Amino acid sequence: MSRPTFQDILEAYERIRPYAHNTPVMTSSALNALFGSKLYFKCENFQRAGAFKFRGATNTVFSLSGEEAAKGVVTHSSGNHAGALALAASMRNIPAYIVMPSNAPPVKIEAVKGYGGRITFCEPSLPSRESTAQKVIERTGAALVHPYDDDRILAGQGSCALELLKDVEDLDMLLVPLGGGGLLCGSAITARKLNPSITIIGVEPELADDAKRSIEAGGIIPSDYPDTIADGLRTSLSERTFSIIQDLVDDIILASEEAIVGAMRLIFERMKIVVEPSAVVPLAAMLSGFEGAKGRKAGLILSGGNVEMGAFFEQILS
Repeated sequence: MSRPTFQDILEAYERIRPYAHNTPVMTSSALNALFGSKLYFKCENFQRAGAFKFRGATNTVFSLSGEEAAKGVVTHSSGNHAGALALAASMRNIPAYIVMPSNAPPVKIEAVKGYGGRITFCEPSLPSRESTAQKVIERTGAALVHPYDDDRILAGQGSCALELLKDVEDLDMLLVPLGGGGLLCGSAITARKLNPSITIIGVEPELADDAKRSIEAGGIIPSDYPDTIADGLRTSLSERTFSIIQDLVDDIILASEEAIVGAMRLIFERMKIVVEPSAVVPLAAMLSGFEGAKGRKAGLILSGGNVEMGAFFEQILS
């Protein structure tokens, strides 16, 4: 099984530089005191399309040959990858065909539409997503851009940790949200090259712990699309991401649903920034009892900020 190299990540970084934001790294003295750590938050909630997914999507779209690009791109995604690919495709003036599960968050559906993506809805299961995408490919000839099972995607995602480790060179630990594994794998390849002794940890919700169970079992246990609030982390690992995580990641830890909500509130109140549930699972794991970052310098990737604000304000006003 192929995997991107650190050189691929460097090339991806240069390829996407004209388009992607070099997002800020933020700190909070209040959160440092609360957790007894020095925490450095890589704020991909400020990335274009609102999430780190724009990095991999842009690298892939601008890696296509002219002949490939002319037919457009297709993917299946619950949200952030869908919006990112639609935006990247619009920047190259090519069509983007997006297969989305019927339960995708409305804010992410509207984002895809706003970027010009052509949406086809499917049932909220991996087989339905894949079969529907295949039908679109057969009809259009578009190039498949998988949300995470693609070396070009992983290389683009690795540029996030590249920026973080350039800004904060002596991190002891890196905590990364884990769904399909694209961000974690790209981050791990980068971090192992730049700082071989760093501790790399993937974090997933307790209700979507298929990656942890897969690593413990020595083989992929598919996600059953659990009802976690962290909608971006409901997907299963691929053989490619499973292999990289096995080789390069030190541990996978879990965050409770209550802690995810609590972490969102903490970041909103203490740092005054909007982040989505999937983005805060590293901090939520610390709220859930993980103490491995105490006394250490830890980087946490806040993977996105696409919150369903309509539901949020309805709850406040009810």
